[in-house]
Amino acid sequence: MASAKLRRVLNRDRLEADIIAEAVRVFAEAGYEGASVATIAENVGLSKQNLMYYFPTKQALYQRVLDEVLDNWLERMANLAAPDGEPAEVLRAYIGAKLAFSREHPLASRVYAMEVISGAPMYGEQIRERVVPLVRKDIEVFERWIAAGRIAPVNATHLLFAIWAMTQSYADFAAQMHLVLGARELTATDFSDAEETISKLVIAALVPAAR
Repeated sequence: MASAKLRRVLNRDRLEADIIAEAVRVFAEAGYEGASVATIAENVGLSKQNLMYYFPTKQALYQRVLDEVLDNWLERMANLAAPDGEPAEVLRAYIGAKLAFSREHPLASRVYAMEVISGAPMYGEQIRERVVPLVRKDIEVFERWIAAGRIAPVNATHLLFAIWAMTQSYADFAAQMHLVLGARELTATDFSDAEETISKLVIAALVPAAR
């Protein structure tokens, strides 16, 4: 009995993961309004009714997709809130983690970006509750570094915004980059070069020893 119950749980978890993965693709391509639950269900091999047993509304599925994106993103962001680390090492690790997210989860990043660009109408409260407190902690780390003379004096909030913009663009604006690169996909080398370039710019500007 116990093994049968475990198999059911595992099967449900796998099916939910398949549904979420397909939902990420559809939401990234069509946006929330243009996405169809019926299309997601068909692509996963379910009827719409069966899919809605797991996610009773499109909004519930969309919220779950964004929850998964945010869980992953915040886990990587947490690395910055380590005030005892060397600024250059912490910044490089943070930039690397953000670029890794863009490389590994480009569609998920676009779903989140589209929600934010539209004014976060369906996920604003979660962003206020979960993202804003962590961002403030990261800003406090920057400000302590500045006060201790460990990095150059800058506006810490806008520094963080700039790092986000530089790293997330490799997912959210990948189509433009493909055109510039001659319609080819971004490669591991592109991401490695991006990490090296962004890290050099940020660290050279901020860390006295690097300058």
